Parts: sequence; structure tokens; C-alpha cells
Amino acid sequence: MPDITLTASDGAELGAYLAVPPIGDGPWPGVVVIHDAMGLGVDTRVNADHLAAAGYLALVPDIYSRGGTVRCVKATFSALFAGEGQAFDDIESARTWLLEQPANNGRTGVIGFCMGGGFALLAAARGFDASSVNYGQLPKNLDEVLGGACPIVASFGKRDRILKGAAAELEAGLAKAGVDADVKEYPDAGHSFLNRFNVGPFSPLVKVAGLNYHHPSAEDAWQRIFRFFEKHLRA
Repeated sequence: MPDITLTASDGAELGAYLAVPPIGDGPWPGVVVIHDAMGLGVDTRVNADHLAAAGYLALVPDIYSRGGTVRCVKATFSALFAGEGQAFDDIESARTWLLEQPANNGRTGVIGFCMGGGFALLAAARGFDASSVNYGQLPKNLDEVLGGACPIVASFGKRDRILKGAAAELEAGLAKAGVDADVKEYPDAGHSFLNRFNVGPFSPLVKVAGLNYHHPSAEDAWQRIFRFFEKHLRA
């Protein structure tokens, strides 16, 4: 699958990764994949490939494309906390690019992990047809964010030391807003249980911090995501 270049709404060029279903010519639903704080790495590409294998045109915009890494990371987190900014414009550029492709069926979803999960939640009311929020941070103005949101499938780990209580809070907020949703908290999973980070000799430290991959929970979460996307993106 190729790395490509997207032209953002302000004319800037963004790096991106495109994963295309290996069989058939479409049309397929499009999915914008939003990477975690570690950037567009191998793990994010693997997740995009997983979506493509299931019949989705998956596009990962590199939202750290604009200049030096430190500046990009700072600007991206500032946008996440503010609920607005360049990162959201770049996500919208990715959504628009997918809709312009002849192989797209006219529907788009968004999926994110960790930092990307926070963006996927905030983007749910910004033109997407379905959103997959995976251990994403909840905003303080959750009720406002969920107003007009598309259907949301969300997954959290009960052993997550960062987002304690987030699953229950999000589930209550979605019910209050009347959003079609599927929220699940996995009892044996921690934060980042869907990610396989390649951190070499630091793997034991990552595991102690509760950031490790948990296969049974990950497999179940992917099945739920695919069922949910099948329902809302193939209509």
C-alpha cells in the first residue's frame, strides 16, 4: 500500500498512507484513520491495512506533517484540547479526499486510537457517517460535542490508568444525546490494547505502564467495529 500526498484546504501538502481493499474495484466506504501521539508509524499502517482487508478504503493523514515534530505535536494537542484548529482541518481534508475518489461509495467513517480516539470523538459531528473511538480522551463539554454526532462505537480498558470511568461517562452521554452507540469496557485490558507498539527494549516498561496490546480484547473490539461500520457505512 502506498504513501501518498494530500493537498490540505490551505494548499499545504500532507503526508498520508492509503490502504486499498485487495479484492474488487469498489465502491467501498471510506475511513479516515487518525494516528496516536506516536505519529504515523507501522502500527497505524497495520490498522489501516486491517480495515482495507475488510473492504474499506482507509486513509491515514499524517497530522504531524507541518514542520518540525515538536511544533507539530504541540499544535496537534492544542487543537485536541480546544476542539478546533489545523488538525481538524487536515482531518476534513482527508474526508473530502475520500469522498472525491471514484471507488468511494459516498459514505465515510473515522477511527482513532488514544490521541486519535479523542479526535475521532470530536469529529463525530463533523460530516462522518460513523465513528470508532478507541480509548480516546473525553472533552469537558461532552454534551455539546455529542450534539448532532454520528453513530459511535467505542472501546476502553478497565485497567486503563489514564481514562478511569470514561466508558461509563461516554455511554451515559451518548444515551442522553440519543446517539446510536456501542460502548464496551474490557475488564482485562489497559490503555492502547489495540496497538502493537514496537518500542524494542522498552517493551517491559510499556507493559508495566499498562499500555500493552491485549489480544482477546482487541479481537472482540475489531469484530464490534466491523459490525458497526457494516451497519452504518454500507447502506
